Parts: sequence; C-alpha cells; structure tokens
Amino acid sequence: MFSLSSTSTYHLYRGVCNMRKSFNGLSGLVRSELGREPTSGEVFIFVNRRRTHVKLLHWQPGGYVLWYKRLEQGTFPTPRIQAHQSQIRWPDLVMMIEGIRVERSVQLPDHLPVEEIEINTTKYNEVRSLYPQNFKSTRGS
Repeated sequence: MFSLSSTSTYHLYRGVCNMRKSFNGLSGLVRSELGREPTSGEVFIFVNRRRTHVKLLHWQPGGYVLWYKRLEQGTFPTPRIQAHQSQIRWPDLVMMIEGIRVERSVQLPDHLPVEEIEINTTKYNEVRSLYPQNFKSTRGS
C-alpha cells in the first residue's frame, strides 16, 4: 500500500524536472543529482518548470511507487530550504501539495505562559467565527 507519513524522509529535487521521466529516469536523477540511493525508502519530490506538475518517487518492498499530481489552476509553492539542502519536512510537503503558501510563520515555544494561551485561543475563536467553512468539527453529530 502506498502511504506517506511524517516518519518518512523527503527530498526535493531543486532542478527543473522533465515530467516525461518515469521510474528509471527519476531514480537516475536521485543518484546523479541528489547523491542518494532511490531504493533507500526515502521519498523524492520532482516539480516541472512551471510548477504545475509534481511527482513523488518512493521505493517500497516489491518496487517503486510513483505519485503524480497535475494542477488545473495555480502553481505548487516550493518550500524555502538552504541552497545546499534537499530535505524537506512533512508539513512542508503537505502544504506544497495542498497549495498553501506560507508568507510568514513563527515557531512558538513548547510551553506558553497561560496569558499567551488565552490570547491565542481568543484569536483562534475569532478566525473560526469569521470562516466557519474552513473548520471541520471533530465532535460527533
């Protein structure tokens, strides 16, 4: 079964990829350009020049799996990573695939003072009341 999760390691090929490449061509790019082994179990991400197509190559026991997505409108936002890096985090991949572009983000500490938690809860509730369609209920009907 093809499954992706936060436990996998993800590598973004930073060059422009010809989307006509399939298993052999993409695994060749992994070896020659990324210097990685395509059968390592890591997931490799390729995007075309216009950023309208994305392919993910993953080795699982028994063979390669190729996941392919083409956008009808818009482009895939590519995560910002250091020039010498290829590894991206699971949340970055999810946001990329879903078309979410982060303009500004702040990493909050693990333990917030009570006052900050109350402020964040208030802001959350304000946003939720303005855009209820964007929030799914996790409670039973």
